[in-house]
Parts: sequence; structure tokens; C-alpha cells
Amino acid sequence: MPEVKETYVTEEGKKKLEEELEQLISVKRGEIAQRLKEAIAMGDLSENSEYDDAKNEQSRVEGRIKELEQQIRTAKVIKTKKRGKKTRVEIGCTVTLVDMADDSEQEFMIVGSTETDPFSGKISDESPVGSAVMGARQGDEVEVETPSGVVKYMVKNIKVV
Repeated sequence: MPEVKETYVTEEGKKKLEEELEQLISVKRGEIAQRLKEAIAMGDLSENSEYDDAKNEQSRVEGRIKELEQQIRTAKVIKTKKRGKKTRVEIGCTVTLVDMADDSEQEFMIVGSTETDPFSGKISDESPVGSAVMGARQGDEVEVETPSGVVKYMVKNIKVV
């Protein structure tokens, strides 16, 4: 039997997964069933684009439901011990990095892959930058392999907010 991979999430992230699952099961399934019923009532299904669209959406929603159920079943909620400064980067930490090439700073929260949102400053522990800084200490230099080459960062600050 294949090893089950844990899904690392924050308390907030797990709640969002559960809310999305509830929405899909209690609302979206019903909406799709109604669309299918209406499309079937139109007759000839062989050339019925409404029916095809509803079946495709049903397939997508059922796939997402299974994915969410798996993520929730294997969820490991990351509980940071205390707020404030941390000695090592771990999931749930906010880390400030200094680009060694131009001294620019970037701040990221390290989260599990289900919570990734780069536009909100949340990067996965499995992303190139996230995996490079995991376990690093303040002052450590890390190298990140990117499509344009290796980028070097210095870990300036680690905290839990």
C-alpha cells in the first residue's frame, strides 16, 4: 500500500478546506443536479451542450470533493509553539529574506501546499524558496535553484505572527 502523504495546514487552512468541502457537497452538487435535470428535460442528449457542460462540471466538482476529503483526512495541523521570534524556519513561520545580489527584502509565510497564495505572501514548504529555507536559522545563507539560475538569500528574520 502506498505511503499516505500528510497534508500540512494551519488551523485557518484546515477550516477553509472544510468550508469549501461543505459548500461543494451541500450547495454545488444540488445546483449541478438541477442543471442536469433541466438539460435532460430538453430531450436529445447527443447534441445537448447544456447536458455536456453540466456533466463536465459534475466531474470536476466530484474530483475536487475527493481531493478535499483526502486532504482533510491526512491533515496535520501545524501548531507553532509560541508567537514571536523563532530559531529555525518551519511551517507557520514568517521569514524575511534578503536577496544577496541586490539587497532587496522579501517576506513570506511558509505554509503547506494547500494554502499557497503567493499574491498574499504565502509560499509552500515544497516550493523552491520554501524548501530552501526550511530549517534555516537567522543569518543563514540559502541557495535557490530558479529557471534563470541560482539565487542566494540571507535569512534576516524568522517570526510567528
